[in-house]
Amino acid sequence: MSNFLVTGAAGFIGSSLAQNLIEEANRVVTIDNLSTGFRDAIPSGVIFYEGDCYDDSVIKKLESYKFDAIFHIAGQSSGEISFDDPVYDLKSNTQSTLQLIKLALKIECKKFIYASTMSVYEDQPKRPISEKDNLKPKSLYAVGKLASENYMRIFQKYGLQTTSLRLFNVYGEGQNLINLRQGMVSIYLAQALKNKHILVKGGSERYRDFVYIEDVVDAFMCVYNRSGYNNKIYNVSTGKKTTVDSLIKKIINILNEDISVEYHGSTPGDQFGVYGDFSKIKNELGWSPKVGLDEGLERMIKWAKDQI
Repeated sequence: MSNFLVTGAAGFIGSSLAQNLIEEANRVVTIDNLSTGFRDAIPSGVIFYEGDCYDDSVIKKLESYKFDAIFHIAGQSSGEISFDDPVYDLKSNTQSTLQLIKLALKIECKKFIYASTMSVYEDQPKRPISEKDNLKPKSLYAVGKLASENYMRIFQKYGLQTTSLRLFNVYGEGQNLINLRQGMVSIYLAQALKNKHILVKGGSERYRDFVYIEDVVDAFMCVYNRSGYNNKIYNVSTGKKTTVDSLIKKIINILNEDISVEYHGSTPGDQFGVYGDFSKIKNELGWSPKVGLDEGLERMIKWAKDQI
């Protein structure tokens, strides 16, 4: 049995990863402040500490554990919300990383795997963006994520083996259908189910790369099992560009209901469009996405109908 810290296991991605690790008979510990996650989403068997990952008093409670790896998933995850309280965003997404790095070094945990974001990139309309392309964060959220990547790079010299996964737009069962300011698929789907009306902030031709939750969990596990951890950075994406208009049409088609759509306003720090080249993680770790958008939406919508 291995021991893991998975921060944010009350949230969408963290709970899915923790569940996978528990099913493989591992011991899993989590920290979550329940700001956007739910206590009942924490998988059975996970040891739960309520609090913030940037809180030194919470981190000290974990010093008796010997973790085989730390998966840092927790954090404020909305570009829009990051403008509401920039200091909290900095604490949640950057100070938390420094606190967990300090913990890893103290307990001699060598493997540190981080949930970064595609938001660190600039818009790239002509081709899938690669890890070598320009970085130009547009939101405070993305600035904090990129700062964490750089802190991890610097701490390599102290023996910490790190990997950052730049996650593109993750969706699937378990995504928060209450918070309408993060998660493009969950925002539109929740509105469609509750109101039979979708309000879109921004234009219809904006585009994203939607990657299914099962594939994202598989990427984290591939990194743990196969990576050399030499400050690696990988895109977790599908390489496919989907416009907002196309996504909404797919959702409405699957629901097979009369749903109106309104385009109005914009979101601060929003990227117009980016989609990802995943050839690096495919070539080095053998990972590639398995679930296409149509299948993933079918699964998510079937689940969501029971939640609302």
